[in-house]
Amino acid sequence: MPATPLARRKLRHLQACLEGPVDYTTRTPGFERIDLPYRALPELDLDEIDTSVVFLGRRLRAPLLIGAMTGGAEKARAINRNLAEAAQRLGVGLMLGSQRVMLEAPEAGSSFQVRDVAPDVLLVGNLGAAQLLRGYGVAEARRAVEEVGADALAFHANPLQEALQPGGDVRWRGVAARLAEVVPEVGAPVLLKEVGHGISGAVARSVARVGFAAIDVAGAGGTSWARVEALLRDGEVRRPDLAEWGLATVEALLEVREALPGTPLVASGGVRSGLDVAKSLALGARVAAVARPLLAPALDSAEAVEAALVAVIEELRLVMQLVGARDVAALATVPWRTRVG
Repeated sequence: MPATPLARRKLRHLQACLEGPVDYTTRTPGFERIDLPYRALPELDLDEIDTSVVFLGRRLRAPLLIGAMTGGAEKARAINRNLAEAAQRLGVGLMLGSQRVMLEAPEAGSSFQVRDVAPDVLLVGNLGAAQLLRGYGVAEARRAVEEVGADALAFHANPLQEALQPGGDVRWRGVAARLAEVVPEVGAPVLLKEVGHGISGAVARSVARVGFAAIDVAGAGGTSWARVEALLRDGEVRRPDLAEWGLATVEALLEVREALPGTPLVASGGVRSGLDVAKSLALGARVAAVARPLLAPALDSAEAVEAALVAVIEELRLVMQLVGARDVAALATVPWRTRVG
């Protein structure tokens, strides 16, 4: 498929994430500060543990989404299909990368087509919230869902990333009002997500009446997209204070849980293990999402992605046994505490 300027930028993003120092260096997601109660006598066999959960009306075999990564180029097509095939095998969800490139260049659409290898997965489409101030509306949102056979759509908010991107979107005034106009008309569940700098309780309250089916807090501590953009623009991170800015994943999760207690939450941003997933669910998330750790495996094969995810799921099962939680509902009631010292 021909590489449009937007597709070429997506390829540069991929390269940076594979090769560059793109993780936060002074900020963590905060999971190390959370302790779950270890039970020496858990009174549960490992094979009793049930990791299944219902999210956006679909049952997942584990409370996991493969987070949004890429699309728009041939390499992205291979990545997305390997991710989708692994998701199908394991019964977890998949969030696509931003679909703006396929709406503006239809030839890029094949890089997002995964239903033939993943007919049963929970598939979440993805558009930038800022595009709603640049002419996008209900028609584009519906296209993003319908053209890939998605079950839901995420609108991502990324003002810091955009500000550091040459030609990025810096107009955000009125975006909440546009979301309120568009979201109810999409015809599918809609999520709000960040890209790794966090959604606060204040932001969550500001969109409480929009009608989001879930919020992905996408906190700081994993991949810093401000750092990615700085590396691509300057070859170095000249403003590390900006590259390290954001609300840590644990803080974002707690704030949004308090602000919108009835809204299903996705925990993402530096989720790297089954223990991280377990802590996320104990803190109030319905599911957790893993993205960049799966990028290199996805360049290899669906089997490599599957192996990486199986390791996370098996660790989650073990943690659930050792805290005495037979299922995800029980894990949500575990009395976690903040580590002292």
